Amino acid sequence: MLLTRLLNACHHFPGFVYAAVRLIETTSTIEIDVRPRRGSRARCSCCGGCAPGYDVLPVRRFEFIPIWGYAVQLLYCMRRVQCRQCGVKVEQVPWGIGKHTLTRAYMLHLAHWARKLSWSETALSFRTTWEQVCQAVEYVVQWGLEHRDLGSVRAIGVDEIQWGRGHDYLTLVYQIEADCVRLLWVGKERTKHSFEQFFEMIGQELAAKIEFVCSDMWQPYPDLIAKHCTAALNILDRFHVVAKLNLALDDVRATEARRMAREGYEPVLKKKRWCLLKRPENLTDQQRMSLRELLGYNLKSARAYLLKEEFQQFWDYDSPTWAAKYLDRWCARAMRSRIDPVKKFARTVRAHRELLLNYFRAKKQFSSGVIEGLNNKAKVTMRKAYGYRTFHIAELSLYHVLGKLPEPKLAHKFF
Repeated sequence: MLLTRLLNACHHFPGFVYAAVRLIETTSTIEIDVRPRRGSRARCSCCGGCAPGYDVLPVRRFEFIPIWGYAVQLLYCMRRVQCRQCGVKVEQVPWGIGKHTLTRAYMLHLAHWARKLSWSETALSFRTTWEQVCQAVEYVVQWGLEHRDLGSVRAIGVDEIQWGRGHDYLTLVYQIEADCVRLLWVGKERTKHSFEQFFEMIGQELAAKIEFVCSDMWQPYPDLIAKHCTAALNILDRFHVVAKLNLALDDVRATEARRMAREGYEPVLKKKRWCLLKRPENLTDQQRMSLRELLGYNLKSARAYLLKEEFQQFWDYDSPTWAAKYLDRWCARAMRSRIDPVKKFARTVRAHRELLLNYFRAKKQFSSGVIEGLNNKAKVTMRKAYGYRTFHIAELSLYHVLGKLPEPKLAHKFF
C-alpha cells in the first residue's frame, strides 16, 4: 500500500516492517501493523544490548502524526527479552520512549507546534489532549537540557519577572552573547538561595570562565557574582538605573503638584507626567510645547527634569575615566539641588559607581536591552497560555520557547 511505502521512505527503522494497513471509518483512524523483521534480535530497554527472546506481550498502540484528518496508530506486540545483565525486560523500540503512548516523531511534532501556539490550541488542532502536549514538551525539554552545551558561556544576564499573583517572581538567567542569546536557567522566587542554585547547576569551573554579567542593583546579585564569577565584570543594568531616575523625577512632580494644589497655585503640572518622563525625540508636538512652557517656571520638577537629561549624556562616553569624571560632577550637582528624591538617586549611583563604569570597561558590548527583550518574550509566552498554575509547567514552557535547546534527530522532518 502507498502509505507503507511512504513510511518506509521517511520513518524507516532497521529490524522492523510495516505490515497491514486498515482504515477504521467509525473512529476516523488508520491502523498500521508493525512486526519485527524475520531474523532480527530484540534489544534490552535498559542496557540497549541484543538479547534472546523470552515471550511476546499483547498488542500495544502508539499514536503517530495524523494524516489527512485521520488519527494514525502503530500497532505492535512488544517482545520481552532475557538479558544477561538486566534480567527479563521489555524490548527497546526505536519509535517509542518508555511507556509513552506517543511515538517519538509525534512528540517532536507536537512540541514544534507548541512553541508557536498555546498548548491548548495545539491539542485542539491535532485532536489530542493538553496532557499529551505537555508530555511531548517535557520530553523535548529534558532531552535538550541533557544534551545542550554550556562550555562556551562568556556573558550572562540575570533578571526577574512576575509570573503569578502577588509577589510570585521567577529568576531568569540568560546567555547574552552576540552569536548566542538563550535562556540558561529558571529559578523559583527571587531570593539569594534561588540564584545560588544557578551556580550549583553550572559548576565552579564554568562559573569561573564567565567574563561579563549584567544585573540590576539588588544586592544579592553583586554579592553572588563576586563570589562565584571571580573573573567577571559585573555590569549594572542600564535600564533599571534610568528607571530609578524616572521614578525619582515622577515623585518630585507628584509631590510638587499636590503642594501647589493645596496652596492654590495654577495647576501647571497637571497632565504633565509624560512630558517630563519621555525622551525629547519621542515627544509629540503638543507635549513639546507644554514642556517648553513648563521649563519657564522655577519649579523643582523643571530642575529635576534638566538633571535627568544631563544624566543621559553619561551613556555617550566611551572612556571609563571620562565617564567617571562626568558621573562625579553630576552627582555633586544633584546633591546640591536640594531635591530629596534626586539626592537619594545620586547616593545610590555613588554606592554602585564601579558597577556602572563596568559598562564602559566592557566597551559597551553588553547591556540590559537584550535582557529586557527576552523578558518580554517570556511574558508573552505566559500571556499566551493565560498564565500557569505550577512552576514546573512555567519552567518547561520558558525553556521550550527561549532555551534554544537541541532536539533529537529524526530521519525526516514532519513540520
